[in-house]
Amino acid sequence: MANNMANEIDIKSLTLPELTEAMVNIGEPKFRAKQIYKWLHQRNVADFSQMSDLSKPLREKCSLNFYINSINIKKKLVSALDGTVKYLYGLSDGNTVEAVLMKYNHGTSLCISTQVGCRMGCTFCASTIGGLVRGLTPAEMLDEVYTASADSGEKITSIVLMGIGEPLDNYDNVTKFMGILSSPEGINLSLRHLSLSTCGLVDMIDILAESRLPLTLSVSLHAPNDNIRRATMPVAKKWPMDELLDSCARYFAKTGRRISFEYALIDGHNDREAHARELGQKLNMLRKKGMQCHVNLIPVNSVDGNSYKQSQKNAIARFVAVLEGLGITATVRRKLGADINAACGQLRRQDSVSV
Repeated sequence: MANNMANEIDIKSLTLPELTEAMVNIGEPKFRAKQIYKWLHQRNVADFSQMSDLSKPLREKCSLNFYINSINIKKKLVSALDGTVKYLYGLSDGNTVEAVLMKYNHGTSLCISTQVGCRMGCTFCASTIGGLVRGLTPAEMLDEVYTASADSGEKITSIVLMGIGEPLDNYDNVTKFMGILSSPEGINLSLRHLSLSTCGLVDMIDILAESRLPLTLSVSLHAPNDNIRRATMPVAKKWPMDELLDSCARYFAKTGRRISFEYALIDGHNDREAHARELGQKLNMLRKKGMQCHVNLIPVNSVDGNSYKQSQKNAIARFVAVLEGLGITATVRRKLGADINAACGQLRRQDSVSV
């Protein structure tokens, strides 16, 4: 949020139609907007002086009316195990967020943050410790992508909104970010290659469904029933599982897009065969409505301040077997960047403690 003057506008957060209107408002022809938009989103320039096909008077006018947001790499960790890169980004107001670059055979994926901190309060997550500071602007989310791509030399082929923050708690900025990201005049990344993870804000899932965006929705369940879910996820006190799963069914009916269910396995808490059976039975109620269900099992990460431990390998194998026996597709997420604390929130927390 680099707005240092009240009359300056965050130009990188403007959609192309908004930028076109802004150009007209300062007395410039509409076509200038597309020129500037490409400089911002295809060439990722940091200053109007770099826009060489604009006249000097126009560059000066832009400097008076707009600012170009930028972030910096405050810390960078590279895994010796698998090449995963974890970035701690410094924002212009002194806050920090994280992103994780992961390389796969099919391409390069970037997991980005959508907020500084998080208000959701999930007890197994480091991101929520300290609460919510603010939402990220579209420009800041875009800069997470542009900066990682420039630093790594890699073309980002898929994006996951699963870093710090709850994306649906910053809905307007997140959807605007997605619109700019997928713009043909920008980097033109198809939203079919974007996954949005939510802890289960039922009202916002319904709003997202109305947009009919072709993204992949990931819903964090982390429990087979309300009693267990409420113990780790405060959101479950507002929206019971039945309401959440009903919203997932409505989402599928509106969009036709498969939903992935996230399930963090915690030793002795939610990883028994009975838990798997109960989860599978609930998801089979969705399958009866024609909805495909996939469960992404995630061995929980250790976080300072709680005693949660990862499930044993044999417990994970039994959990998978029970789900598959009930007709539910289940996979165990491959752990990347284990030697660099690649789980979201941990690097930011270490940095804040050391300051």
